[in-house]
Amino acid sequence: MTARLRITPTDATCGAIVTGVRIASLAEETWWAVEGAFHRYGVLVFPGQHLTVGQQTGFARRFGKIEHLDEERVATVVPVGDPAVSGAQTDTDHIAMLLKGNEGWHIDSSYMPLAAKASILSAVVVPSSGGQTEWADMCAAYDSLGDEIRERIAGLSAYHSYFHSQALVGHEAEVGAGYGFYAGDKPLRPLVKKHPVTGRSALYIGRHAYGIPGLSEAESEELLSELEEFACRPPRTFMHDWQAGDAAIWDNRRVLHRARPYDPDEPRLLYHTRVAGDPETELAAGMTPQ
Repeated sequence: MTARLRITPTDATCGAIVTGVRIASLAEETWWAVEGAFHRYGVLVFPGQHLTVGQQTGFARRFGKIEHLDEERVATVVPVGDPAVSGAQTDTDHIAMLLKGNEGWHIDSSYMPLAAKASILSAVVVPSSGGQTEWADMCAAYDSLGDEIRERIAGLSAYHSYFHSQALVGHEAEVGAGYGFYAGDKPLRPLVKKHPVTGRSALYIGRHAYGIPGLSEAESEELLSELEEFACRPPRTFMHDWQAGDAAIWDNRRVLHRARPYDPDEPRLLYHTRVAGDPETELAAGMTPQ
């Protein structure tokens, strides 16, 4: 007998564990159930999938166009972790700083003109402890804000920059170093975003956000830190302990995420795929997709 799809919500305000399905070969009716759960829970974890690169890419395409897809290249899936395992990068100091930056709460590609819709990770090699991924529910965070702070942030926006966020961890990210960093004009994005499918309001913040127009640098930093500290608390946070073979997808329009530390002497390899946002809803004002 074939196992049946089962979606089990976590104890947090976001996230669900999905079992009884192979995401590499979803039947049409099962796909619609998975997509509905994606919009309902914001984060879906699929244990024991053991995806190939091609299978992960195929699953990502069901959600939309893959970000930075070059049809002449295989690298639609990016290794994340120990370069000695992945074989993808050789600048270990550079990679270490990238991983350190990823330990801060963030939204994928919010620093690009066209922000990401969704991100997918699948685990190939995991350390004996640590190295988890954690998510924070920005819809539930906005819902929990008091009227005074809602009125204060209504109409405010912040610039987003990868170079700014990496500088905060002591890393001077280089342009044209082969890592795909966007070095154009910094996108300006509202602090409150309306989800294009559910209609719910969400905080759109994280480590890439800075420089709120109309506020001083200190005032901007204080407000963004206050919002993040409030937002990223239980029951709005959900953390997953990876097992080899697990896969997860999350909605960048609803959740922040971060990596957790692990022993750098232990190997860790996850594959990452990013789904581009819809230009009608994820393109920063006055900008064109790159």
